[in-house]
Amino acid sequence: MNTTIEWNTEVDEIVQNLRRLIQAETVNPPGNELPAILVVKDILERAGVPPEMYTIVESAPNRVNLVARLRGDGSERPLLLSGHVDVVPVEREHWSHDPFGGEVIDGVIWGRGALDMKGFLAMYLQIFLLLFRKKIALKRDVILAAIADEEAGFTHGSKFLVEKHRELIDAEYALTEGGAMTIYLGNTRIYPIQVAEKSVCWLRMRARGKPGHGSVPHAENAVFFLAEALAKINRAGHLPVHISPTFQAMLLSAGGQISFPGSLATRALQSPRLVSLALGRLKGPAKNFLRALTSNTVSATMLEAGNKVNVIPSSAEASLDCRLVPGQTPEDVMREIRAIVGEGVELEIIQAMGGAEFPTETPLFKLMENVTRKMDPGRIVIPMLMVGATDASVYRQTGMKIYGFTPGILPPELPIMSMAHGHDERMPISYIESGLPALWEVVSQFCGRSD
Repeated sequence: MNTTIEWNTEVDEIVQNLRRLIQAETVNPPGNELPAILVVKDILERAGVPPEMYTIVESAPNRVNLVARLRGDGSERPLLLSGHVDVVPVEREHWSHDPFGGEVIDGVIWGRGALDMKGFLAMYLQIFLLLFRKKIALKRDVILAAIADEEAGFTHGSKFLVEKHRELIDAEYALTEGGAMTIYLGNTRIYPIQVAEKSVCWLRMRARGKPGHGSVPHAENAVFFLAEALAKINRAGHLPVHISPTFQAMLLSAGGQISFPGSLATRALQSPRLVSLALGRLKGPAKNFLRALTSNTVSATMLEAGNKVNVIPSSAEASLDCRLVPGQTPEDVMREIRAIVGEGVELEIIQAMGGAEFPTETPLFKLMENVTRKMDPGRIVIPMLMVGATDASVYRQTGMKIYGFTPGILPPELPIMSMAHGHDERMPISYIESGLPALWEVVSQFCGRSD
């Protein structure tokens, strides 16, 4: 068994594979993951992975998932490496380079999905290929899942696999997107490992009024009623603060690694009253992020009213995207919204899903923590609450312990928080260079036999 790894060669292969994945357009909606799944299949075939080691399942035309498995001795339950291949739509006119070109410019790979999450899937795929090529003796099966429909509700991807093909992905632990990426606090680099995520609750807000001719305005216009309700939410600033166990763990972990006075500040933020005070004084991204971590949030995303410019409609509707702190329910957030807007509008649950918290006192989390510190010595590693939703919210139904872990060092000039669903999405090759050995160390140590 040859365990010598030429990391430059591995990184070069990832770059080429990622370029191919970006060039496979898999925008969701409408949803068409087949081109990217065929790329993954081709990569496996070219590496000599026999067809009996992977399975392709289709939930609907062109809605396709691929699951590959390396067998261990069965002494411990499997580890799942899960990555979605669908991406959100683009506005081409706002991009500096072709969003589906996969261009490499000055050491950076450009394209939709480079960060969310074809780049991370390419890293998981490379780990799978390394284990296969090096013939690493495993105590656990290692499962690679390239899946559909993470960006639009999970129906054709993780949900389909859990409900219809659970045997393919059933595991004790899983790794997916969202953790161990660099966040800068001043000059300090922080690596949050995702251990929890907020649940999703989509609401419909409806205002009713009197119809009429646009030439004769009146005071009972449903559009104005709806607009006022939305304005009240905006003026309120934030919903009540809820301190989750994961947020407490984040603060305790950070406080133990940050010198005074930062350590004092982290301890203080365990108080809902002081968090509310901070939210009143902070501005910009810091305020928005703290609000998202410590309260249920509500964003108005779609509006619908009327069907003719000269007709005052009898009703107007807004779609609200709410994200709930672990432990909070759809009824809780509706009650909080109702306290702001009053009784003049209707609230209806469209869909509610997800949410999860996973323990940090596990061998896998401790290993990820130690390896991340080794990747960037002296830096801060903390557990993290993810403010968005991932496939972890579905996989949790199986009893898996799921962590967001896609390690790597990002440069401070890269606006990671705005790029995943924004314009000019891109991944520095340096991120892969720093993160791939760390990911390898975690997976090979956790799944490999010691004999």
